[in-house]
Amino acid sequence: MKELEMHDKMRIVQELVPGRQITLLHVIANPDPILYQKLGLDPKLDYSHAAIGVLTVSPAETAVITADIAMKSANIDLGFVDRFSGTLIITGRVSEVDSAFTAIGDYFRDTLKFTVCEKTRT
Repeated sequence: MKELEMHDKMRIVQELVPGRQITLLHVIANPDPILYQKLGLDPKLDYSHAAIGVLTVSPAETAVITADIAMKSANIDLGFVDRFSGTLIITGRVSEVDSAFTAIGDYFRDTLKFTVCEKTRT
């Protein structure tokens, strides 16, 4: 009886097939200070002129390249880089975070030929 039950079960295999794309480029202008703390970021930042930038990229390893471009193109602080999930979080003045994301988007679209989403802001 158990043999019959095992044959009736469906097995699902999920696989990640990374594209060449930036799927999120979002700037959070003047976030509430508690957001910094909940994200594990430096709470000593100047909250009145601050922003948090959140980016996701695929393949995930290219998050390292986004961090490099961000640091070279603007006066930002690196909050978090994850080469396994493709996540980048940066902090700094609104104009600096915005500038870093523009530089990242331009490089990935024009040089690496990635699909790049529109930059958003709240």
